[in-house]
Amino acid sequence: MFRVLAIKGWRQWLGLLFLLAGVQQLSGAALIKAKAWLAPVLIEQAWLQTLQEGGKPVKPWPWADTWPVARLRAPAQQVDLLVLAGDSGNALAFGPGHATASSAPGGRGMAVIGGHRDTHFAFLRDVAPGARLQLELPDGTLREYQVQATRIADASRELLPVNVDEERLLLVTCYPFDALTANGPLRYVVSAVPF
Repeated sequence: MFRVLAIKGWRQWLGLLFLLAGVQQLSGAALIKAKAWLAPVLIEQAWLQTLQEGGKPVKPWPWADTWPVARLRAPAQQVDLLVLAGDSGNALAFGPGHATASSAPGGRGMAVIGGHRDTHFAFLRDVAPGARLQLELPDGTLREYQVQATRIADASRELLPVNVDEERLLLVTCYPFDALTANGPLRYVVSAVPF
């Protein structure tokens, strides 16, 4: 009889353990969903505060390692994205990122903005030469660009031309857009000039 009770007790503990593990997994998934919903709201608020304060960078949350530096619009594709400082994986998880080694958005030289091909920069597939882009700067200035060219570059064989004298905008994402694996060497590059 004692052995039967021990087995029942063991099964109850195992059932409780599985139940707790399931609750933990569901809680983790719910937390990821909550962050995915909340982050864009906080980034938008940080951008609005940046505009109100005349361009002073504002972090969306105290421990953030990025902040909004521009707003990119592609009117023909109905795209409106906040561009974040830096192009690390942490920044790119929340939106396109400005490569800090390039010129400041809207400034003299080549400003490079990168984004993921399957999320924020998926629209680049439909951008053709002649298309219009807009870039709102932290001081509220609106810069208009026209796409000059699109091309595929091999990142393992060439560097992007960031040392130019004229104002230019380069949008970069991985290629091909429908690749099954990530981190390949090909990049889709959209080059735009002010007009």
